[in-house]
Amino acid sequence: MVPHLVTALNGPLHDLEKKILEATPAIERWFRLEWQEHTPPFYCSVDLRNAGFKLAPVDTNLFPGGFNNLATEMLPLSVQAAMAAIEKYCPDAKNLLLIPETNTRHPFYLQNIARLMQIFRQTGLNVRLGSLSADITEPTPIDLPDGGQLILEPLERSENGRRLVLKNFDPCTIVLNNDLSAGIPAILEELNEQTLLPPLHAGWSMRRKSNHFSSYDEVVKKFAKLVDIDPWMLNPFFTKVNGINFDDGTGEDALVAAVDTILAKIRKKYKEYGIKEKPFVIVKADAGTYGMGIMTVHHSDEVRELNRKQRNKMSVNKDGIAVTDVIVQEGVYTFEQIKDSVAEPVVYMIDRYVVGGFYRVNEERGIDENLNAPGMQFVPLAFAQQHAVPDMKAKPGTAAPNRFYMYGVVARLALLAASLELEKTDPDPEIY
Repeated sequence: MVPHLVTALNGPLHDLEKKILEATPAIERWFRLEWQEHTPPFYCSVDLRNAGFKLAPVDTNLFPGGFNNLATEMLPLSVQAAMAAIEKYCPDAKNLLLIPETNTRHPFYLQNIARLMQIFRQTGLNVRLGSLSADITEPTPIDLPDGGQLILEPLERSENGRRLVLKNFDPCTIVLNNDLSAGIPAILEELNEQTLLPPLHAGWSMRRKSNHFSSYDEVVKKFAKLVDIDPWMLNPFFTKVNGINFDDGTGEDALVAAVDTILAKIRKKYKEYGIKEKPFVIVKADAGTYGMGIMTVHHSDEVRELNRKQRNKMSVNKDGIAVTDVIVQEGVYTFEQIKDSVAEPVVYMIDRYVVGGFYRVNEERGIDENLNAPGMQFVPLAFAQQHAVPDMKAKPGTAAPNRFYMYGVVARLALLAASLELEKTDPDPEIY
């Protein structure tokens, strides 16, 4: 399944695609060796931006919530990947507990949970849903848009206090699809006899985007040396700014200086490659998701000129958590379109395997804006069922399998960066 897609592949990206295709055997061997040293996150999604002259990840989510947007053709691969992932932690697993977000009434999110349950059940597991919501005190049915139904159940601790259970259900493995933005609930702490995937420190109460992109810097430098490319082709510049208060202007000078610094670095690269586009940056909360706490900035004066509505929007994140730390990230244009709407690819992985993806499409947003916003729609991709089999005979920029292979390579670089990030930030590395 390949949607009708308009893509600007020009100049440097042609050379990048050519070099990556030529180095495919070396790249796949490099990934295999890296996964011998590092454990991939249980699952992951990566938002990519294709500017024609640059292909880079701009966000990496360790609690992906859009499995319902994947093409059904990719379901068998998802099942195989999930089986491989679970066998690492509990080879004789029989029961799996899935913990969703507490706000489970959104129909699309409910479909995501239903798809995850379908994937896990097809691996041969008994799957039930446990809720962190205090409102769930007994098994509670929730209707799905397609006529199906989910049953949410209250979580309990076992008699010895070391395991998380449901009534008459003792799971070997617990999978979180809750990003813990509001903090770590006590009931999830000190589980000594079960595997929690992803680990607690992967949640937004502890995780920081600046840590992730620092790890991504390391990964891309090694990869770029392997393929003989400029790391910038795959990597957005970024810096972190702490101590921000958008309401009273605290930290504004530091933020303005950071914006100026990143814009200057982008201009230098644009000049080097003869790129005529106007540089911009994205200012976003260092922790959090759901497309909140994000703004596009073309000039640092825009930071000082924020109106009250804009400041309010930037000051809080999901679950009303105050934003005090931000990253200033190089803005990457997206020159991909579907039916005259701006689009960006999102790649999904389970364990170390690409299991599909989709285009996030938003006709209400521009090529330099965050597309994860009201008005977005999703066009599923089956990666032509050949994401790992590029067409070596095709000219650069002409074959969908090659483009999807490129997406998969860059997404796996972000996945590897997430692995390094989790290792470095693990509060108890001996048991990681």
